[in-house]
Amino acid sequence: MINIHYSTEVRAAKDAGQPIVALESTIITHGMPYPQNVEVAAQVEQDIRDAGAVPATMAVLDGVLHVGLEPDRLQSLGQAQGVAKLSRADMAACLATGGTGATTVAATMIAAQYAGIEVFATGGIGGVHQGAETSFDISADLHELGQTPVTVVAAGAKAILDLAKTLEVLETLGVPVIAHGQDQFPAFWSAKSPYAAPLRMDSAEAIAKAHATRRALGLPGGQLVANPIPAADQIPAEELAPIIAEAQADADTHRITGKAVTPYLLQRIFEKTQGRSLTANIALVRNNARLAANIAKALANST
Repeated sequence: MINIHYSTEVRAAKDAGQPIVALESTIITHGMPYPQNVEVAAQVEQDIRDAGAVPATMAVLDGVLHVGLEPDRLQSLGQAQGVAKLSRADMAACLATGGTGATTVAATMIAAQYAGIEVFATGGIGGVHQGAETSFDISADLHELGQTPVTVVAAGAKAILDLAKTLEVLETLGVPVIAHGQDQFPAFWSAKSPYAAPLRMDSAEAIAKAHATRRALGLPGGQLVANPIPAADQIPAEELAPIIAEAQADADTHRITGKAVTPYLLQRIFEKTQGRSLTANIALVRNNARLAANIAKALANST
């Protein structure tokens, strides 16, 4: 039996049948420094409330799965040191050993399914890394999308990845990739990429109906809703491309591998854009939270 704790707000929402949106916690522990991390997390939660849903930030604290964090726990997590970064491979071990960990996309999807939450908002999913044909570096997020029935709202995959190969793997795994309001697959900090999205839907209601239809058909896996960053907040792809290439070359020179690659690249891009990448990241997370709340409301209204 899993030891699970619902925040007061989430417990009341579940009892009342209100729409709930899951949120990850690695953005708090591994995404930015204190106190900005807590301020951004609180703002994203409030965006969901303002849109008519209830936020449920996921984390494992002392071996307990928390579905929603009380304000004092959010503050504590934002200042904690040595917090594990949990994915599918290590989430159960963290729970079993009484550990503390922040949830990635994959772990948040697992927690959301366990808690009966069907919609999750994040920044960008992981995917196929550059050079994966030799490193085999592919995020567990993709396989999670292929087997866990949660609709994930993200600004596409992180632009440091091989987007073409990421889309190919998602197709192989049978994951619907739905661009919201445009035909192109977004590229995280940039609203558009050179790649067409397999599907397009222009409303939260249509996305919710597709989710419910997959559930009715008994299909495994979730949906990826690729929600482009607002144009006013983006960094154009043509401006980012040489910066990403330079950061990747730096990583190769310093032999950065495995789980260290993504944080290294994000930090180098932050430095090379004078912090604009983080400003864009915050804007896209908030934008995704608002869309996810509308999808959760549409799902709640259809049941």
